[in-house]
Amino acid sequence: MKKNFFTAITVIMFGFVNAQDVKFGIKGGLNISNFSGDTDGIETKSRYGFNLGGFVEIKFSEKIALQPEILYSTQGVKFENVGTDVNGTFRTGDINFNLAYINIPVMFKYYPAERFSVEAGPQIGFLTSAKTKTRLDGFNRTVTQDAKYLFESIDFGLNIGAGYYFTENLAVGARYNIGLANIVKTEVGDDSKLHNKVFSLSVAYKF
Repeated sequence: MKKNFFTAITVIMFGFVNAQDVKFGIKGGLNISNFSGDTDGIETKSRYGFNLGGFVEIKFSEKIALQPEILYSTQGVKFENVGTDVNGTFRTGDINFNLAYINIPVMFKYYPAERFSVEAGPQIGFLTSAKTKTRLDGFNRTVTQDAKYLFESIDFGLNIGAGYYFTENLAVGARYNIGLANIVKTEVGDDSKLHNKVFSLSVAYKF
């Protein structure tokens, strides 16, 4: 996956030479994120976050384009009804995992119609922060802790999506990120895995 990503970066560099049209833009929107994989039967609930950043669309023809992006993305999950022992008493509570990444997707776009596009491409993500917010039943307070040590610093994934331009400059898009890398650190002999999965809605403006 890592090799494929940097191959795509090479394609981008050479793509500028043959591109018919290169335009820059900004985008932002809503994330609905969760984890997939080994959750040990713990009930998970999606977390709402946001994505914000910029992109460059490199058009090779009316139908084909390449779009690298750099996005700040807040993601994570909510674990509900987690049980633990507190001073000899069993209690349950909820834990919110709030993660933030700098994501760099490289999207290959196809325009079957003038303003409508479908897209797919790899993504690499760099973890910038990870915190937990925990609330136990019977306690009237929420505890925030740093949790970055629990997670891998780099994530890889695959994006698929679609977009529509209302005007030459203004567009909306929907995208689903399928996490391919294990995002949690594990000890030797522990083969459990968790992956990011994120559905995003965004608004983009191309200059």
